[in-house]
Amino acid sequence: MTAPHPPRRTALALLASVFTLPAWADHGARHDHERARQALQQGRVLPLRQVLDGVERDYGGQVLKIEFESDDDRFVYDIRLLQNDGQLVKLRVDAVDGKVLHIRRKPNRAERKDDAYPGGGR
Repeated sequence: MTAPHPPRRTALALLASVFTLPAWADHGARHDHERARQALQQGRVLPLRQVLDGVERDYGGQVLKIEFESDDDRFVYDIRLLQNDGQLVKLRVDAVDGKVLHIRRKPNRAERKDDAYPGGGR
C-alpha cells in the first residue's frame, strides 16, 4: 500500500482539524454554561431569561449569540442582537442587575451604502 499523495495528505489533515474544532470550541461554551449555572445557583447573577426579557423589550429583534463572561470581577452577558431594521447590535449587560453597560451598533447594509455616497446621491 502506498502513502497518500501530499495534496491528499493536506486535505485529510484539514478535514481532521475541521471535525476536531467543534469539540474544542464547544469546551468554551460548556465552561461559560457551567460558570453561569454556578453563579445563578449562588444568587450572584440574574437568570438569563430575565436579562433577555429586558433586552427584547428595550431593543427588539432576534438574539443571535450570548456569552457569559467575567469582566474585572463583574459578571456580564455579551449579547449580539439583530434588530428588526437589520441593524446588528452588541450589548454588554451586567449579569447582576440587568443594566446595559455598553452598546455597539453596526449599521445595516443600506446605511453603509448611503454613507459611501454623501447626500445619498451617486
